[in-house]
Amino acid sequence: MRLWRALKAAGAEALRDGVYVLPASEAAQALFRAQADEVIQAGGSAQVVPFSAADPKQESELRAAFDRTPVYAEGLDRLTSLMTELPGLSEIEGRRRLVTLRRDLEGIVATDFFPGPARDRVEIALRDAEQTLNAQFSPDEPHAAKGAISRRELADYRGRVWATRQHLWIDRVASAWLIRRFIDPEAHFLWLAKPADCPTDALGFDFDGATFTHVGQRVSFEVLATSFGLDGDPSLVRLGRLVRYLDIGGVPVADAAGFASVMTGARARRGDDDDGLLHDMATVLDCLYAAYLDTPGEPT
Repeated sequence: MRLWRALKAAGAEALRDGVYVLPASEAAQALFRAQADEVIQAGGSAQVVPFSAADPKQESELRAAFDRTPVYAEGLDRLTSLMTELPGLSEIEGRRRLVTLRRDLEGIVATDFFPGPARDRVEIALRDAEQTLNAQFSPDEPHAAKGAISRRELADYRGRVWATRQHLWIDRVASAWLIRRFIDPEAHFLWLAKPADCPTDALGFDFDGATFTHVGQRVSFEVLATSFGLDGDPSLVRLGRLVRYLDIGGVPVADAAGFASVMTGARARRGDDDDGLLHDMATVLDCLYAAYLDTPGEPT
C-alpha cells in the first residue's frame, strides 16, 4: 500500500498490474529507483526500464493514460457549487472551502504532465472564484494602475504611519510584513474601515488611490518591493509570486495552498484583531523567507 500510494501521488499510471509508467524525467527515475529498492529490500523483485514509444500511435495511447480532463471536470463542478452557495456563506467558510479546492486542483496540476485546455479552464476558474469571493467580502480590492513604478529612498520612509483596509488578507498582510521587515521597522499601521478614511499624512497601500497599490500585473507586495529596490532579493521575488497567484491568479505556486490555509486559520483565530493577525502571519512569512533563502529557485 505504501508503494501504491507513493506511485499514485507522483501521478504514475498503471499499464497493467505491477507495471507503472511516468513520462521520462530525472524525478521519475529517482522515484522509481527508490520504490524498486524498497521492493527488493522487502524480498521482492523490481526493474526500472527506460523506454520510448515504438510509434506515434503508442505515444498517443501513453499520453492518453495521463489525461486529467475528468478530474479537472470534477474540480470545476465543485467550484461551481461553491460559487452558487457563496452568498450564504461566512467569509471564513468561503475562504476555507476555496483553499481546499485550490489545494486539490493544484495536486492535479502537479501531475498533469501534458497540460491542455482543461488545465487552462481550471486556472481561469480559480482566478474568477477568488475575484468573486473578494468582491463579496472585500469590495474595495484595488484595480491595477498603469505606468512605471518609481524608486523610493528608504531613509525618507522611516517611522511613518501606514494604512490599508482592515480584515487583512494575503496581499495586505504580506505587504505589512514587508514594510516592517525591510522598509520601516518602526512602522505604525492603521486598519481602515474604508479607503476614504485614510489620513492625508498616512502612506496608504493596497487600495485604489493609495501611494502603493497594484500596477499592471504586480500586486501591492511586488510594487513595494520594486519601489524600495528589494526586487533583487530572490526570496522576496518568490514570495511576490506566491502573493500574486493567491491575489489575482497566474502561474500556480507550490506553497500557495498551504499559505492560504494558514492565513484562513489565522483569520478564524484572530477575528477582527488585525494587529494580532499580522503578528501571527509575520512569523509564517519569516519562516517562508528563511526557507527560500536555503532553497534558491522556484518552489517544486
